[in-house]
Amino acid sequence: MRKKVALLLAAAMVAGAVSGCSGGGSTGKAAVNAGGGSSDNGGAEASEAAPVDPANYEVTEPITIKWWHALEDQYSATVDKVVSDFNNSQDLITVEAEYIGSYSKLNEALVAAHAAGTDLPALTVANTPYVAEYGAGGLTEDLTPYIEASGYDVEDFGDGMIEAAKYNGKQVSLPFLISTQIMYYNKDMADEMGITMPTTWDEMDAFMEKGTKKAADGTTEVYASIIPGWDQWYFETFYLNQGVKIINDDQVTTDLGDEKAVAIAQKIQDWCNAGYTYWTGTAEDASSNMRQNFISGKALSVVHTSSLYNNYVDQCDFEIGMAWLPGADTKKQEIGGCVLLIPSKNDQATKNAAWQFLQYLCSKDVNMTWAEGTGYMPTRKSVLETEEGKAFLEKKPAFQAIFDNLDLIYPRIQHKGWSQLATIWKNIMAEVMMENGDVPAGMEQMADEINDVLADA
Repeated sequence: MRKKVALLLAAAMVAGAVSGCSGGGSTGKAAVNAGGGSSDNGGAEASEAAPVDPANYEVTEPITIKWWHALEDQYSATVDKVVSDFNNSQDLITVEAEYIGSYSKLNEALVAAHAAGTDLPALTVANTPYVAEYGAGGLTEDLTPYIEASGYDVEDFGDGMIEAAKYNGKQVSLPFLISTQIMYYNKDMADEMGITMPTTWDEMDAFMEKGTKKAADGTTEVYASIIPGWDQWYFETFYLNQGVKIINDDQVTTDLGDEKAVAIAQKIQDWCNAGYTYWTGTAEDASSNMRQNFISGKALSVVHTSSLYNNYVDQCDFEIGMAWLPGADTKKQEIGGCVLLIPSKNDQATKNAAWQFLQYLCSKDVNMTWAEGTGYMPTRKSVLETEEGKAFLEKKPAFQAIFDNLDLIYPRIQHKGWSQLATIWKNIMAEVMMENGDVPAGMEQMADEINDVLADA
């Protein structure tokens, strides 16, 4: 049963985008939800205005629905099996899964479909930073009445995970495949060099110098670490844990141009210039190039997502270690991965079917199976207390670094202008790091552009 559930989970994740739904699928019109209110506001008014009637959320007729996901090819067989098993488990709902591409590409497709009011999926994954943007734009269905109608246990999710799936206090999504930032390292090499992984930012200078191997001509043969630049999520906590506010309390300005932020960027550039690390930039092959350098022994460590643990283990011929990212005033990290949400403009029959499939994908058994087969984390608190949870750690002892710090994993920053902010941040950082640009000037330009975006959001 557990194997079957696991396969079902993977299939569901790979399932993705599609055009119109058949058998009572999306009409492309703003539907009136079961509570009596327009679904454009996520059903919030309806859920507040009237008691929940479970009958309004039942699936009563055969229906085919689409599920959009961002799972890559290595998960396709599992995704197919997961969806197939779900379809065979009941007679009314047929799920068709479609891989749309990366989170950013899926975001573009979803926003376009919502604006047009047509070709929406019944269910979709979404990278966690998009939750606020979707909630503010009325794209998401409020799941509160569905949760009440079915008695679904959301309290068992990790606190930070469930908060990351909310917008303005409304449960507009549920945690699905959750990860966090981690520093993978070559444990064999670290032991050979007598290196202990750094736990604080102040320890990074010594680590970078000791962990780098250079040739006689001064060129770098082994980097102490590699810092991803294609997604600001990977270097974001270096700033947050040193007190830099990416978005200030006024919600319209950033601290990224201030003295502390400039000092952090300057330190990273110094490491790059010394040959201790390199900045990957934002090119499409940046991730694969970084991975290959680590796999081939050209880097002692890399900063990446915990979800790729199995991928690294399968490809490396040395023992993989995982270390919490170096902290400072705090040592918090952020939730990564994706949530599941139901687009608000679908008709109620489509939403009801999507909710049934969503519950399945987020169930304890399926979640644990997915965690065992990938680097994604168990999302349920109760799972960690079970024999399955203990067995998980026995199979993946490196995850102890994450389990020891579960309470330090927080929701990502939510703001309507976040997507634009992140694009500006990573693009200017790439320019400064890869072209040895003027750090103070670059950070000042970045802050000015971000302030404009925040003020207009």
